[in-house]
Amino acid sequence: MQIKHKARTIKWDHAIKAEITFCVWGVISPLLSNLVLDDLDKELARRGHRFCRYADDCNIYVRSRRAGERIMASVSRFLTNKLRLKVNDAKSAVARPEERKFLGFSIANDGSERRIAPKALDKFKAQIRDMTRRTRGISLAQLIENLAPYLLGWRGYFGFCQTPRVLTNLEAWTRRRLRLYLWRQWQNGPNRFHELRRRGVPKFSAAVAAGSPTGFWRMSGHPAVQQAPRNAYFHGLGLPHLYVPVQA
Repeated sequence: MQIKHKARTIKWDHAIKAEITFCVWGVISPLLSNLVLDDLDKELARRGHRFCRYADDCNIYVRSRRAGERIMASVSRFLTNKLRLKVNDAKSAVARPEERKFLGFSIANDGSERRIAPKALDKFKAQIRDMTRRTRGISLAQLIENLAPYLLGWRGYFGFCQTPRVLTNLEAWTRRRLRLYLWRQWQNGPNRFHELRRRGVPKFSAAVAAGSPTGFWRMSGHPAVQQAPRNAYFHGLGLPHLYVPVQA
């Protein structure tokens, strides 16, 4: 069960009425939420519920949908009547853990695996697409230098997941975006043939790839293009790994 909250409206009995709306960014938002929702934490602990809350984002874990609906109604009443908060019905739901996201993660239904939420993966790909867009007009080395801080920050947060295959797949997808970027930079058949040959691709394979009318994305997965700048080449330019095995 996931509950989100809206700011409350405070009214006085005097002639003047004031509506207070919190529009807070940065580290102060969790602090304000902790002050307001500390009573919620105590109430959920008193009831013996298993829950996790960060700022105004709270998940409560129960054994069945029926129990979830009952607790949703009960907690909503507590927030409304005791804390004078308005529950955001549009963002609150009773659902299986893997169907909801919490701080960019989702949890397997049996609780065995911590996954990256689909929306977080979509946001990652959208950001990489934007940073490797066709009109950048900079060298590959400069592009990787620009990508590195974002990739390191993303890894620092989502590397906590328990699905390493997802991270390695994202690594491969990112390298393919870089190959696509190079293929565009090489511009035409003769120059592409020269660049492929310079990187050790056999003459026949280079000629076939350079003369292909196939689109950019499909060509970025072509064996000759995959062979030209190998994985180690990108990492040698400073491209960070997204998956780093944990040392025992």
